[in-house]
Amino acid sequence: MATSQFELSDPPSDAISAIKFAPTSLRLLVASWNKNVYLYKLQGTSGQLLQKFEHRAPVLDVCWGENEQEAYSVGLDRDVRKIDLQNQSQIVLSSHTAGAKSIAYSSPHKLLISASWDSTLHIHHTDDSTLVPSIIPLPSKPFSISLSPTKLVVAMASRAVHIYDLKSLAVLSSQNGALSTESPGNKLDLDPWQRRESSLKFMTRAVACMPNDSGYASSSIEGRVAVEWFDPSTESQKRKYAFKCHRQTSPEGVDVIYPVNALAFHPVHGTFASGGGDGFVALWDGVAKRRIRQYQRYPASVAALAFSADGKFLAVAVSPGFEDGKEERGDEVVKVFVRELGDGEAKGKGAK
Repeated sequence: MATSQFELSDPPSDAISAIKFAPTSLRLLVASWNKNVYLYKLQGTSGQLLQKFEHRAPVLDVCWGENEQEAYSVGLDRDVRKIDLQNQSQIVLSSHTAGAKSIAYSSPHKLLISASWDSTLHIHHTDDSTLVPSIIPLPSKPFSISLSPTKLVVAMASRAVHIYDLKSLAVLSSQNGALSTESPGNKLDLDPWQRRESSLKFMTRAVACMPNDSGYASSSIEGRVAVEWFDPSTESQKRKYAFKCHRQTSPEGVDVIYPVNALAFHPVHGTFASGGGDGFVALWDGVAKRRIRQYQRYPASVAALAFSADGKFLAVAVSPGFEDGKEERGDEVVKVFVRELGDGEAKGKGAK
């Protein structure tokens, strides 16, 4: 099948921070620094803007909820918000004391998890509004979080990585939330299932869990990606590795290193895509340790990536990254591209 790529009309007017496909359809949420969350619907080879949801400050992340009528967002207004996409209304579920960087929803456990630069996680039980959100302190500022079917991975400053078991997190935060509704901060000192030091020497930019629940990939500002497995056994940990990527040679022969801003795993094949400040998107087979392909250069830094639930589409958000030192850019470089993947295009090199 021939592949095609198209550009969404009516893109955000400022840098894109996150992009997420719906769990079962071809609807797309886009968060932007222009204080809005955008809702699009893909039709054929085009995308229609359905609605915009204005916030008080730049939006740094967005995710879908239990169904496709609800979404959640966080940003520089410090609030954790629930967005009713059907009624076009918003409510604040909790507020951090600093900007909130990341948000994720676990449908099996009915947990909404936000991570903030105040070095805390907020844990909400979306199926029980009587429970006070639990606040879990972190040792460092979180940069990125990701969920697998059973795990939460939190990548932080100082190369710290915490891995939480979602079942334990759900049980303990439920008990904690029911204990008292009087405390202004329902603190829960919870030890993670595992504490790790990142395999990457420089600041983590993104983390993404494997869909088969076996591990995760992380990326840094220094043009590297690491692949690790959850199994703590010595044999399994020997499998972890890191590799260089998103590096270009300048006309003067200098190796220019770009941040790897985005990671996304294919939901069917388990391969993953990386997006860098160099404007390139690459597909990787993490098990075979091979690059599958690299796409043509996009017009600006790749800010976010997302695969559709069926794995047939890849959304690529590009925004000015200022990696080239040019601070003045026009709105035309803020774009969302959607690529329709051909049969086997994202299939691993080692797969038969």
